[in-house]
Amino acid sequence: MKSVFTAKRLAPFLFALYSVLGASAAMMPLAVGVAQPPVTTVPKVPVPPLTPTVTPPAVPPVVKPPVVMPPVVKPVFKIPAVRIYPPPHFGDNRIRRPAGSPALIGDPLPDLTVLQMNQFLDGKDGFKLVQKIEAGLGPIFNGVSCVACHSSPVVGGASTINTTRFGQNIGGRFDPLDSLGGSILQEFAIHPAAMELIPGLANVVTKRNSTPIFGLGLIEAIPDSTIVANKKQYGNDQIDGRVGWVTDLVTRVKRVGRFGWKAQHATLLAFSADAYQNEMGITNKHFPIENAPNGNFNLLNQHDTRIDPEDSGKGRPMPEFESVANFMRFLGAPPAKKLTNLEGQNLFATTGCTQCHTPMMKTGSSRDVSAFNYKEVWLYSDLLLHNMGSLGDGIVQETATGKDFRTPPLWGAAFSAPYLHDGRAPTIDAAIRAHDGEGRLVKERYQKLPPAQQKLLTDFVLSL
Repeated sequence: MKSVFTAKRLAPFLFALYSVLGASAAMMPLAVGVAQPPVTTVPKVPVPPLTPTVTPPAVPPVVKPPVVMPPVVKPVFKIPAVRIYPPPHFGDNRIRRPAGSPALIGDPLPDLTVLQMNQFLDGKDGFKLVQKIEAGLGPIFNGVSCVACHSSPVVGGASTINTTRFGQNIGGRFDPLDSLGGSILQEFAIHPAAMELIPGLANVVTKRNSTPIFGLGLIEAIPDSTIVANKKQYGNDQIDGRVGWVTDLVTRVKRVGRFGWKAQHATLLAFSADAYQNEMGITNKHFPIENAPNGNFNLLNQHDTRIDPEDSGKGRPMPEFESVANFMRFLGAPPAKKLTNLEGQNLFATTGCTQCHTPMMKTGSSRDVSAFNYKEVWLYSDLLLHNMGSLGDGIVQETATGKDFRTPPLWGAAFSAPYLHDGRAPTIDAAIRAHDGEGRLVKERYQKLPPAQQKLLTDFVLSL
């Protein structure tokens, strides 16, 4: 029988084709009479009307206020300092007293030549000279003369006038706040606008007592090696002095520091040059830049009217600060009283005081100044730095930490009250009782002495 090709026989194939091609195949025309599979209609999803785009309002740009810098004040027109000096000394002005007469406090060293004696007198005149604004005083300063702070009982002595030091200690690190005028505060100014104040950042503030300058030339003449040899083992008293090495500002040579509470200077020339600038605001060749009031150079430009260096020495054999250094160099040591208090001397040694207050050192060879040639120096100091514990003032200078002080010489103690770095102790007894750190065990030994022996010891110190 001839096969019949009918739509019915094609239906399975067309259905499979529809499954493969999907809805598009459903649109193909089929033969008439072929049964079509049901067509699934996908409902239309209504499209929401377009929302018109809304442009956000323009945000004005953030305008930072301009940084207003203080106007830079141009320096005033500067003129040379007008320095009027006392007339120099000539002739033989050496002191002549009857043989056996005792030296007096404030006398020059014995055995000075005619020239050295006149240098001593010229320097003493400079030491007493009251500085004027036209001579370079200021613009900030602590005194108008050297003698203003060194006058008791005679020119070159001590006084009750203190200076102020400040700084900031953060986590054990000391910042002298140089940019804010530290670490020394100048308490006076030639104009009220230039007055310095202790900065709010300062959390270390202390006073510094003015010390006598008797016998400093002898101390300067002690060789470095002698002072270094004082550093030794001190037994069981927990004492260990340190050499205060500094670079001398004048010679640029590394030397043993010996002047100042922190042994910050090695020579009297540097000591004098520093004092002229920092205490009187008078610049010199070693300190040629003025201190700006609290670091404000605009104020400095407004009130510093003199050409630096102000103490140039023009028209003189030497600048004034060098002449003043000669006065300090040739000023005699304080005359010691005749030793009668042998028990007090013995107690001073057995208590342990001599471990730091070394009674005597010797100068070295000196061809130019016979007064310094192999002389005994009964200063009662080892000139070393010692950690004084809670007595420390927190100020760091050169190699001295905030707890360190140079052992102060005790000669002339009767003329140098009040005592300690800040003048807190009115008596020798009070000064000993304030000792701490390396001086604590010696202090405790002193406190255990009967009152009568304590007085013998302190009387001995006052006789030096």
